[in-house]
Amino acid sequence: MRQIGGEGVAIGMPVTREGTTDYAVVGMGTTGLSCIRFLRSRGISVVAMDSRATPPFYDELRSEYPDLKAITGCLDEEILRHSDRIILSPGVALDEPALKRAKTHGAELLGDIQLFTEHARAPIIAITGTNGKSTVTSLVTAMLRESGYVVSCGGNLGPPALELISDEEPDCYVLELSSFQLEITRCLAPRIACILNVSPDHLDRHASFDSYVQAKARILDGAEFAVLNADDENLATLSFSGKRIDFTSTEPTPDQFGLQTANSQIFLAGPDITSILSTELRVTGLHNILNGLASLAICSAFGADSDAIIEALKNFEGLEHRAEYVATIGGITFINDSKATNPGASCAAIEGLCAERRGVLIAGGESKGSDFREFSKVVCRYMHTIVLLGTAATAIAESIGNRIPTLHATDMRAAVLVARKAAQMGEIVLLSPACASFDMYENFEARGRAFRQAVNEFKE
Repeated sequence: MRQIGGEGVAIGMPVTREGTTDYAVVGMGTTGLSCIRFLRSRGISVVAMDSRATPPFYDELRSEYPDLKAITGCLDEEILRHSDRIILSPGVALDEPALKRAKTHGAELLGDIQLFTEHARAPIIAITGTNGKSTVTSLVTAMLRESGYVVSCGGNLGPPALELISDEEPDCYVLELSSFQLEITRCLAPRIACILNVSPDHLDRHASFDSYVQAKARILDGAEFAVLNADDENLATLSFSGKRIDFTSTEPTPDQFGLQTANSQIFLAGPDITSILSTELRVTGLHNILNGLASLAICSAFGADSDAIIEALKNFEGLEHRAEYVATIGGITFINDSKATNPGASCAAIEGLCAERRGVLIAGGESKGSDFREFSKVVCRYMHTIVLLGTAATAIAESIGNRIPTLHATDMRAAVLVARKAAQMGEIVLLSPACASFDMYENFEARGRAFRQAVNEFKE
């Protein structure tokens, strides 16, 4: 061990300060680990650093690469200033002073997705949006595989993008991308880019909602096709040079994907697509129907077999922690939507699942700077009671006011018990937090598992 810069700890030999480092990787989490492995496998000089004293993969990196130059506990400005390229993990903010100063000295700031685009040769299907991107990424992958394509899927969902690159290229890559990844991607140039929707999120990280929208819009740069939500006014003014394909919750034009109503039944329809009865889908809710329309549009633009993609859509059962059915107890249905980590996602779930029956909502967590005013309107329109958890409970309660009963719980088990007592036969108890989970849980998956466990304990 040897100290380099500030109170950082280095493993291996120190960097020569007079020289220039090819790459510096900032962040030793999952993405950072994939970047280091990718660069080292190609014989590229790399220095790793992390402001955390004990990064998640520090020991693994030390074991795998004994000679790796790595620093923990600080960001070494001298090393950053002498680096040609600085690869940032998604959790690292661009306004970090050390990074801003390194940029003024000529260092290029980029992320793993930019590095991926420089080495991937197969076509890329890139998907983003505030809500629904994991579902659509998974559904598009299933549809294309059903059509006979070899597909590699990853990015913000599943394995990091760089882990998908191998000697045998797939027929295409399907990538879920976050605003954090896109804001440091210079030119993705995907075959198909999709923006599902945009609503306020991560405003604790982005300077404004407009900057958040612009980060999402970078996915369109160089794309051949853009699949966009025609209902989202925030997407209406985005400029795009390729072919635009819209999906909508209303009656579609001949070149759109949308919903048709006949004999009180709703059908999914689009160019060259046989109409699909909405009740044939295994997933429920308007938000999932829109996800299906977006996926049909993407796969049609790629040239996939229409019968195969329709079959895959009908068989798709959704994702864990996203409008996931848990149990029905005493006539009350319990739904786990823990993946709803912002108000927009929760609104979509509530409107999609509770349009025909009211119920009790369990919400709260870490707010990420969200505004809960629109969320509270939707909650009061569809739910008769809300049970609150976590650090955002007070802010949500103030937004709700006295319009519906607001109850509080200290943990998930108590929240489920309180919600069960407030619910009536035929209603829903919906966990859709509208917040991040980090104030109480490691991630939204852990929060969802806690909900399932509490429901199953009650069932037993």
